[in-house]
Amino acid sequence: IAATQPSTNWHLKENARDHHTSKFSSKELIVRRGQAFVVTFNGTEQPEQNLTFIAETGPKPSKLTKTQATFGISSTVSKDSWSAVLQSTSSNSVSISISTPPNAVIGRYKLSVQSTSSGSSSPASLGTFVLLFNPWSSGDDVFMPNKAECEEYVLEEFGIIFAGNKNHISSFGWNFGQFQEDIINICLSMLDRSLRYRQDPVTDVSHRNDPKYLGRVLSAMVNANDDQGVVLGNWSGNYEGGKSPSSWTGSGEILQNWKKSGFRPVRYGQCWVFAAVLTTVLRCLGIPTRTITNFSSAHDADGNLRVDEFYDASGNHLDRAADSIWNFHVWNESWFSRSDLGPSYSGWQVLDATPQEESGGIYQCGPASRNAIKEGDVELDYDCPFVFAEVNADCMYWNYDTATGKKTLIFSQSTVIGQFISTKAVGRDDRVDVTNDYKYEEGSRKERDIFKKARKKLGLEDKFDPTAPTPQEVDQKPDISGKFKVAGPLEVGKDLNLILVLANLQSDAKTVHVNMTAWSTVYTRRPVHGIWKDSISVTLSPEEEKQFPIKIPYTEYQQQLTTDNTIQVTALCHVEGGIQVLVQRDITLDNPTIDIEVLGEARVNKEVDVEVTFTNPIDTEVTDCVMQVEGNDLLRGILEIDVPPLKAGEKSSTKFKLFPFETGPKHLLVNFSCDKFANIKTFKMVNVID
Repeated sequence: IAATQPSTNWHLKENARDHHTSKFSSKELIVRRGQAFVVTFNGTEQPEQNLTFIAETGPKPSKLTKTQATFGISSTVSKDSWSAVLQSTSSNSVSISISTPPNAVIGRYKLSVQSTSSGSSSPASLGTFVLLFNPWSSGDDVFMPNKAECEEYVLEEFGIIFAGNKNHISSFGWNFGQFQEDIINICLSMLDRSLRYRQDPVTDVSHRNDPKYLGRVLSAMVNANDDQGVVLGNWSGNYEGGKSPSSWTGSGEILQNWKKSGFRPVRYGQCWVFAAVLTTVLRCLGIPTRTITNFSSAHDADGNLRVDEFYDASGNHLDRAADSIWNFHVWNESWFSRSDLGPSYSGWQVLDATPQEESGGIYQCGPASRNAIKEGDVELDYDCPFVFAEVNADCMYWNYDTATGKKTLIFSQSTVIGQFISTKAVGRDDRVDVTNDYKYEEGSRKERDIFKKARKKLGLEDKFDPTAPTPQEVDQKPDISGKFKVAGPLEVGKDLNLILVLANLQSDAKTVHVNMTAWSTVYTRRPVHGIWKDSISVTLSPEEEKQFPIKIPYTEYQQQLTTDNTIQVTALCHVEGGIQVLVQRDITLDNPTIDIEVLGEARVNKEVDVEVTFTNPIDTEVTDCVMQVEGNDLLRGILEIDVPPLKAGEKSSTKFKLFPFETGPKHLLVNFSCDKFANIKTFKMVNVID
């Protein structure tokens, strides 16, 4: 080989097109494993049959750990090892097609070439390239036969995340931004900052061919616990010293901030932030991934498939149990095969980066096979009991006497947990319900059998549990029933009007003393501020139903509301001579709306104006108004615009310019905040034409 450094042509455009990597904004070659790519280089004086290529990754490359490959030029592609096939030669350059095995370690590789004939000459470097998972290749663990699903779950940068509660599902847009500049490098440095890498870099890198290994490692790295990971969680309702979790509109800003700060955890996140960032990282690396929202999601801290909630005599929801039922929880599903468990457990796997419970001593969760969850095979790796409980746990509601510490069961329910499990549709901005993929129909015999099977596998059937209610407690029948009905708009800025409906189920009159409370909460239903309380005594004649209107004025809740806009209303009914009845409802209030209008056609490389309008719906002035705008291929970075204060009922109009640089359907995301309304979000699809 000549003493000069060979110059390399990586055929970036053609290779990227063939490998579905054109969206990356990188000057480095990025290709997918199990598929050929072309490289041309010059500066070799040797006949090409004398050339040996060396590809290596990680700190100590070796053949043994599959982090180094040496291969010559051959006439055919090898199926399960690295190989090179000659494409063409000229007087001073050689074009070869390099094929990688479908189970190659992913990451950044150095490629060098060496002449075999001249013996001792040292290899000449051709440069570096990045190798990713390949869902388009049938030999890959992440192979996804449906091309439209590959497009959505690997290449789509826009997502919709579902939130709210089971009575009132809302949604907002998210910019995953997995192809934004430098994100690929941040994802690779995440792997090099994990505990596994720090403990044993050689072994860690050798496992990077395995999506279940990487999924688990990254579920730990996305949260800051244990390893100085990306996002610091905060569920207190007070977000001083950082950004409120609901203010983010995309993952790019979070990942860039993490790197810019010298890899210090970004403040703050809650479940959808962890899930969205994990989606970005896994899609970036080529593992098909989506976000999943589970409504009425159980957090079973002690692994007994039961969630206990405690209320005092006044009806206050006590924050004293490790268990909780969240209004919603967001996690991930990634698509790959489970060679460790067998083919029936392949397909969608649950990963959860929200730090809820430790697994193997650190905050990580999954991959748990979705099929294993549905069939109650909770003994299988990884963390199936926790995920099974999230969608299936039974709930027990207790009255807790703070003076004596005595608890009495009010009632239990087995059908409230795990409802309307939701994800974004493929290729459309719609909600798809996947509840039936997690469990058999609620209340069916099959569903109860699976629950018993799971309990048995966890050893809960045979063990006496002193904290469990007695069969007598579970079977007791209440004399009255109650519910809260909504009587008016559920909007921030308007009074909250509800009706408490009480019905006597017996043929004799009943006297009932009712203690009512309303608390502002975070979306995990953790009480933050008391807002309102009242008590009434009523007599219900036989089988009578009575309605009691309740009004909580905006002025009373406005100061106490968290950025989640959630209020829990509770009525604890003490029936004379009977058992207590708990009536409760979780209310999520809607923010007012903002509107986006694109003024004219959006054309590539041409400016276009956008107008965003907002009307102040309340009768006081709103101040500190700020708008954040982002959108891949529509504008670079994030636009922050200060909006002047708005008087009562006043309408604001804010204009800015987009400069689209790619054609096709793109999404513009807007987040508007002021002193009275937090994080009003909306998005608009903008079709960019040539």
